[in-house]
Amino acid sequence: MRWNPMTYTGWGRALIATGDVARPERKAALAEASKLAPAVGNKRSYGDACLNDGGKVVDMTRLDRVMSYDDATGIVEVEAGLAVGDLARLFGNKGWLPAVMPGTGFATIGGCIAMDVHGKNHHEAGSFGEHVLEITLIQNGKTRKVTPKDTALFKATVGGLGQTGIIAAAKLQMLACKGDVIMVTERRAEGWDEFIALLDASEASYSVGWIDATARSNDLGRGILEEAETGAGLIPAPKKSKTVPFNAPHFALSKPIVRMFNKAYYNRVPSSGRTSVKPISEFFFPLDKIHDWNKLYGKRGFHQFQCVVPIASADALRDMLELIADSGLASPLAVLKRMGSGRAGHMSFPMEGYTLAIDFPNRAAARHLIGRLEEMTEDAGGRLYLAKDALAKPKRMHAMYPELKDWQKAVAKADPEGVLTTDLIRRLNLRDV
Repeated sequence: MRWNPMTYTGWGRALIATGDVARPERKAALAEASKLAPAVGNKRSYGDACLNDGGKVVDMTRLDRVMSYDDATGIVEVEAGLAVGDLARLFGNKGWLPAVMPGTGFATIGGCIAMDVHGKNHHEAGSFGEHVLEITLIQNGKTRKVTPKDTALFKATVGGLGQTGIIAAAKLQMLACKGDVIMVTERRAEGWDEFIALLDASEASYSVGWIDATARSNDLGRGILEEAETGAGLIPAPKKSKTVPFNAPHFALSKPIVRMFNKAYYNRVPSSGRTSVKPISEFFFPLDKIHDWNKLYGKRGFHQFQCVVPIASADALRDMLELIADSGLASPLAVLKRMGSGRAGHMSFPMEGYTLAIDFPNRAAARHLIGRLEEMTEDAGGRLYLAKDALAKPKRMHAMYPELKDWQKAVAKADPEGVLTTDLIRRLNLRDV
């Protein structure tokens, strides 16, 4: 297998790695590769989960075939490099969608498993791993099939950050849908209490909130709740894709500009609300139509902070929003969702409660703010999403992930030499018992 030197980043572009990268086209090449390096997909993790500075990585994106599909049951087997958005595109018009989809369609199936991603229907459908029927895992050159009955290994692999072996393929149970269009209802929430009440009362299959992280005082927590159901009918013409051709200058996300954008975005929805019909991709993956949108944060990149806190600690998120608004560091990208309890792995992020995700340009003041937000998350009994994290310290992990020792035990058995270790694993000392 051919290895080529490369410098690469995660989606946040704040952290960089240099090392040898292989891009196999056939599963047979993975036996040798599993003895040498961890696997990566489209590198849509924001921080260093997909980086191995000074080492090797196996790029799985050429292994993207559909291996089998049962139209009657919606069970599909695919190679791990297939993007989840492509899976939706292939089968949405046949009445089936991936049961859980993250905020980007460019995430690979292997990445969705390794991060046990959640979507806009987590309150109903749970996490991605709960719909995985079988994983083809390659460990130190040997292939094995792992199912939920293999409790220890399955729970260490799903959400397990790629540390138990190379995920080569997976068998998934898709979710029946009415068609590949979606009916979206948008409603404004004038403040934090109203927003939480709307989330709690929502009975929609899919729901997600955009929140104005610059709003203060009586407007603190205002935003827009989107609720959606799949439907059948004529597909509206998709909007043309755009590309961000260069790194935006520092002032592009200055405080006045962000505040002005957020006000306009909030007011675009009438006070009475509105309903529209969209292609499914525009609802599930709204930013995918803007290629290289991460360049909007400039050449230094950005950090995303995402946490989840228990229902009883909702006020902690309100306090976080107040701190963020006062800082003047917020970007337009801020998301609030209600989560259910569903999670499939020891290191899976979800818990029943509320999750807040927000982007910050990579500046010293923002890094300091994120550190404070991490403290507040721990104090509230919540946890950080390792698919997004680039800054957390090891001391927080045992409190946030109480099943860490179970995961460590399974990983030590699966990869005793530490071949699959990545920058995130080293930064957080996750494998140190």
